[in-house]
Amino acid sequence: MTPESSPATIPNVFRRSYSFTCLLFILASVPFCRAQVQVTSTVIDKKTGAPITDVSAQEFHAEDDKSGRKIESVEFKTEPMDSMLLVDASLVGESVRPVVRYFIEQLQPKEEMALVGYAGSASLIQDFTASQELLKRALTTIKYGGEPRAMDALYAAIDSGFSNSTYRRVIFLLTTGYEGNSSQRDRDVVALARKNGVTICPVYLVGAERSTFESLAAKTGGASFRLNAKHLETLRDDVPRIVKAIRGHYLVTIQGNRAVGEKFRLTVDRPKLSVSALPLD
Repeated sequence: MTPESSPATIPNVFRRSYSFTCLLFILASVPFCRAQVQVTSTVIDKKTGAPITDVSAQEFHAEDDKSGRKIESVEFKTEPMDSMLLVDASLVGESVRPVVRYFIEQLQPKEEMALVGYAGSASLIQDFTASQELLKRALTTIKYGGEPRAMDALYAAIDSGFSNSTYRRVIFLLTTGYEGNSSQRDRDVVALARKNGVTICPVYLVGAERSTFESLAAKTGGASFRLNAKHLETLRDDVPRIVKAIRGHYLVTIQGNRAVGEKFRLTVDRPKLSVSALPLD
């Protein structure tokens, strides 16, 4: 090899150019990863509570503190869930008892369910199990009395109730609809639910706290349902519809690596639909 062709004699400028070209080639070979945020959403008909399963990405809109965020994709999914029945055990709570049994009967293979009673505080009645028999037996042991403090019970259940869960985390708040003097506010409950990835689904008999229940559901990827207290015989048909609406949900992918704020919300281009959102880590 002559000196002229030796690598040592190649000018530095050409060697730098060669290195830069190699770097570009390496970068071009690495898949481009766009930052994304994913959100769980439940969409139901406000009047009937029926699940809406055919909303397209073009119909969804994301807004975060008055700023729009681009929807990249939408996928409707039906997956197992680990659910907790948070049951009103206050002085007025016994009217909810028929509802609980029907929810237990919706438990599917692979899924687990827990039973928690609440009045002034939350008490574990039956830990997560796949056995409907154990859950129904535990239901008969609930003792009723005291003031219904749903917000305190929700906060306690979300804080420590799902430490060993496998699937999507869902709380069905089965309540008469009355709320006592809780120390926790609904916004504190929402913040903790978002942090722990828990969906809240209030199911109630009277509308005293309707706006609070709807807010809890909308901000945690759930839905709220009002039952007809005068026609409890219809519950056998109502409860399967409710569970079906929650088990099926949308996974919405939003462009950007910025976490969503407290005022984040989803909407769809159809009237009379209830739309919720739970940001996922």
